[in-house]
Amino acid sequence: MNFDVIAPSILSADRLNLHRDLQTAIQGGAQMFHIDIMDGVFVPNLSFGPSFVQAIRKITSLPLDVHLMTINPENYLDELIADQADLINLHVESTNHIYRAIQKVQAAEIKAGIVLNPGTSISSVAPLLPLVDNVLVMSVNPGFGGQQFIYAMTQKIQKLAQLRKQNADYTYTIEVDGGINEQTAKLCKVAGAQIFVAGSYVFDHDIAQQIARLKEVLVIENS
Repeated sequence: MNFDVIAPSILSADRLNLHRDLQTAIQGGAQMFHIDIMDGVFVPNLSFGPSFVQAIRKITSLPLDVHLMTINPENYLDELIADQADLINLHVESTNHIYRAIQKVQAAEIKAGIVLNPGTSISSVAPLLPLVDNVLVMSVNPGFGGQQFIYAMTQKIQKLAQLRKQNADYTYTIEVDGGINEQTAKLCKVAGAQIFVAGSYVFDHDIAQQIARLKEVLVIENS
C-alpha cells in the first residue's frame, strides 16, 4: 500500500444517493473506502451490516477498510471475508479473543488491524504490534461522525511511528480516523500517519474538491 492514502468514510455519505457519492469520490481520487460497522452495543449507534461490504464491492475495486465496532467481532468475520474486505480493524476491548480474531483474518489473506480508542494506551496492545498489519488511531470517540479532533492523539501516532522504526518486526501502517481536515491531516502526517479517514469533511461539501485539498496538503508535507 502506498503512503498517504485518503479513505473517505461512507458513514457520512448520502445514503439515498450512495452510489452517486461513491462514484464521485472515486472519480475525485479516493484511494480506499472506510466502512463503519456498528451494533448499537459496543458504540451507541447503528450503521451498516456486514452485507453492506458486499454491496460496495460490486461497484468498486478500491480497497475496502472495515472498522468493526461490535461486541464479539469474530461473529462477523466469515461474512466479511466472503465479501472481500481488504482490511478489517478490530477493537481490543470488544472481544476476549483478539489474537485469534487477528489470526483468522490473516489466514484468509486479508489485512488485520487493531483500533486504539482515545482512552486505549499503546502499552495495552504491545503484544499485538508485531502481528498486526495496521493500527487505527481514533482521534474522536467512536460511534458518530462530525466530531472534533482530539489533538492529543497526534502524540499516539508519533509514538507508534517511533516504535515501528525501532522494531524491525513492526510492519503496520498507521491510520487515523476522526475530525480529519486540511489542518489535522497535516498534523497527523507529520506525526507519522499514512491512511487518512475523512467523512463529513469530504461528503458534506464538494466531494472531489475536498479530496483534492487533502491530497494537496499531503503532497506539500512530502516535499
